[in-house]
Amino acid sequence: MSTPLLEINDLHARVEDKPILKGLSLTVNEGEVHAIMGPNGAGKSTLSYVIAGREGYEITGGSIKFRGQEITEMNPEERAAIGLFLAFQYPIEIPGVGTATFLRTAVNEQRKARGEDELDAIGFLKAMRAAAKPLNITDEMLKRAVNVGFSGGEKKRNEVLQMTMLAPSMCVLDETDSGLDIDALRVVADGVNALRGPDKGFLVITHYQRLLDYIVPDFVHVLADGKIVKSGDKSLALELEKTGYVDIQQGLTA
Repeated sequence: MSTPLLEINDLHARVEDKPILKGLSLTVNEGEVHAIMGPNGAGKSTLSYVIAGREGYEITGGSIKFRGQEITEMNPEERAAIGLFLAFQYPIEIPGVGTATFLRTAVNEQRKARGEDELDAIGFLKAMRAAAKPLNITDEMLKRAVNVGFSGGEKKRNEVLQMTMLAPSMCVLDETDSGLDIDALRVVADGVNALRGPDKGFLVITHYQRLLDYIVPDFVHVLADGKIVKSGDKSLALELEKTGYVDIQQGLTA
């Protein structure tokens, strides 16, 4: 029997008094990869931010449960500590904060929140270098300020490194393929696939089917006008690549 990891039920949310999510329901079980596709303005990024607890995104109805626990009143740090991770479409730069320092602080803060011992400098450095190597992240990059001067592909690889080190059980990827060429996309996808496992779940938000050639989903959902209007397997993504969203949007307004 599948164990629910993330359960979203009849979720409504607004941004600056504008309703964006309008009754969205979705369940991601352990071991599953779900993809969310949809037209611009459908609410895809809003969904990712609401799951992560980003400020300014107000939940007006419904619930979000993680491993059976209601999380809608938790702050982002609390959600991260229990195993949620959001990879941004546009990772931010943090001048003056070294990548390795940032990662060690984040990892140890989460370990403290879970009642675990902190990693010492040597143990952390060894684990970080091992995780960075398959992502083509050099020691020089690890010494630089977080994402400062990084290319789009380097920023996304750095996020996968963060995800690897933090070892979340639920990963939300908000258009992680944005701005990547094929080579960078393969490296990022390989890093994500290496994290897949029977106790982890992924929610992959994307405009384009090409990412799903590399991160193959178990389920594909179409998000339109703030709710999921169609679900299927990988073949649905291929269908959308050919037909687009026009028919779906016209069906909503008919």
